[in-house]
Amino acid sequence: MEFIIHDTLTPTAAMLRGPLDRRPDALREMLAPIRDAIPMPGDIVDIHHNGGGFRADADDPRYLPALERMIEADVLGQVRRELTRASERLSEAKQGDTLDVWFVMGNPDDEHLMTTAGGYYGMGGAPGMIYLLAWPSDEVIGKIAHLAVHEFHHGVRYANVEWNPATVTVGEHVLAEGLAEAFVRELSGPQAVGPWSSMVTGERYDVAYEKIMAAFDLAGMRNTPAYVLGDSATRNFGQEPRGIPDMAGYAVGLRLVDQIMAATGLTATEASVLPAAELMRRAGLRG
Repeated sequence: MEFIIHDTLTPTAAMLRGPLDRRPDALREMLAPIRDAIPMPGDIVDIHHNGGGFRADADDPRYLPALERMIEADVLGQVRRELTRASERLSEAKQGDTLDVWFVMGNPDDEHLMTTAGGYYGMGGAPGMIYLLAWPSDEVIGKIAHLAVHEFHHGVRYANVEWNPATVTVGEHVLAEGLAEAFVRELSGPQAVGPWSSMVTGERYDVAYEKIMAAFDLAGMRNTPAYVLGDSATRNFGQEPRGIPDMAGYAVGLRLVDQIMAATGLTATEASVLPAAELMRRAGLRG
């Protein structure tokens, strides 16, 4: 697979060195190639702001040093190297020919990004493209490349396992997140895993597990994100919360994947190309 890592850091740094009133148009121009892949209506700058991206309409003395730090650390080079390793590990699976990778700096004052999402998140729903957004704190800057692998894993999985928005189940979506994190861990070690799967513990985890397992076969993308991302994101989407703690689907998904691997002897790489129902059946977790 060919990885096309777009250099968004250099033009963003140039944007921030320029006049404030020109920044929204500069951001709009930079993100224009991915506009059609984003399903939300409206101006791409507003979507960027609402999604936790850095403010293009405000001066912030933290922004430029953060960008310069990422350039110095060769974050985009790290992304390329980790994606190449991931592609080689999954070489037996069907993969696309090319993958476009877009990284955008986040907003350190965005509460959802910094608290609920742990400072970084990605989207890999558009075929042949992944989108990464992060504020490069000390805890996050070294994990952006692993986030890219997490999103890449989704793309490879659904080149091999059917993902139909009308029929995909809560169980498949939850296990997809668990498998992506298990694959990152298998490829690069436990320190590479994101914070999402450890955010919900104790009684809150037990509640989430019970609700997710009860809805395991519930179908449709209109339903599944509520069980993966939790109530805060569900409210932001304008939907009815299901009583799921934020990010609980990641914790439940990784726990289920660990149970599956222990019961079957499968590696995360091997499990990546098997449907959720088959994995659960092999592990004896469901009939």
